[in-house]
Amino acid sequence: MNYTGCGNSVNVANHHVIRFIMDSLRYWVEVMHVDGFRFDLASVLGREGSGFDASAGFFDAVSADPVLNRVKLIAEPWDLGTYQVGNFPIDWSEWNGKFRDTARKFVKGDAGQMQDLARRLTGSADLYGDDGRSAYNSVNFVTCHDGFTLYDLVAYNGKHNEANLENNNDGTNDNNSWNCGWEGESTDPDVIALRKQQVKNLICQLLFSAGTPMILGGDEFLRTQNGNNNAYCQDNPLSWFDWNRVKQNEDMVVFFRKVIALTRKYTTLQSRIFLTGVDRDGNGIPDISWFGTDGQAPQWGNSEARTLSYRLDGAEEKSAAGDYQLFIIFNADYRAQGVDLPVLQGKRWYRVIDTSLAAGADFSEDGQEVEVKPGNVYIANQRSTVVLLGK
Repeated sequence: MNYTGCGNSVNVANHHVIRFIMDSLRYWVEVMHVDGFRFDLASVLGREGSGFDASAGFFDAVSADPVLNRVKLIAEPWDLGTYQVGNFPIDWSEWNGKFRDTARKFVKGDAGQMQDLARRLTGSADLYGDDGRSAYNSVNFVTCHDGFTLYDLVAYNGKHNEANLENNNDGTNDNNSWNCGWEGESTDPDVIALRKQQVKNLICQLLFSAGTPMILGGDEFLRTQNGNNNAYCQDNPLSWFDWNRVKQNEDMVVFFRKVIALTRKYTTLQSRIFLTGVDRDGNGIPDISWFGTDGQAPQWGNSEARTLSYRLDGAEEKSAAGDYQLFIIFNADYRAQGVDLPVLQGKRWYRVIDTSLAAGADFSEDGQEVEVKPGNVYIANQRSTVVLLGK
């Protein structure tokens, strides 16, 4: 829907179009009781004569409407030729494509990703902090209905859209994917194990980030589209859910459930505000503290550094989880890394997650966390995520 043009006739047309849209949206809220809307190609809604405008007529009308200004409003912040992530009005949330791209690049081992990963993990204040919004407005995701599924992201280096009958010319070539050593389905146990490990790394990164996480349905049981990243035209088994994969990948379903349960128990992992390194409760520990492998500040300027660690302070929550700290290690290096741990006063470090371990050992059951001994260092295996609990 394009509102651009000139003259009063265009303004009248805009008025009628906006009124029609508003009536439709109000119907869905008042009669169908929906909680909100996600707008595809939402940047077009802000098009004015000079391009995208966060004060465009449609946005102002929604903001002033007593029915619509209280529901959830989520934008896919792009349309043909423009990308407006971070530029929508204050009462809108946005799919954060920068989170998607950085998470993918970091986990597959691209150089120079650490500093931007830190921005995404803490809520993307660079995108949403300059207009009064919070981390809540950042809808973090790694996969969505467009593009690769999470499994295909770790099973294919390139798109395979031949079934779409466009000579594989459709769909994006910019996938930031890695096949873990074999293109497509594999029977090699090492390839299969690495793919599952990479999926675990990505879901940990997503769910442990400040903001609003979004998971693509089927990713929890490794749904595949056989490398097709533009399957909108495939109403057939290629795009359908194969429920047999739930049983085949039950270990992944269990891991997803446990990670979600962990974020519910330790609610500092659900932060809706930006994490800024401020001591919020006066206990001498910032809400987030960053570390390199040597226990000092990370080597932000080292493009070859691929291991990022941080500590989260849970003391201010006053929740059922008590006074705790979390120490998270993202090691995207192809080599294991010894990581020095922060000193705890009156507490010990316990392993909760290590994605490099076999299913069942990769996530400790509640109350069965494994104490780290010695308590001053942890060996993070190659391409792994580690979560330690200080209690």
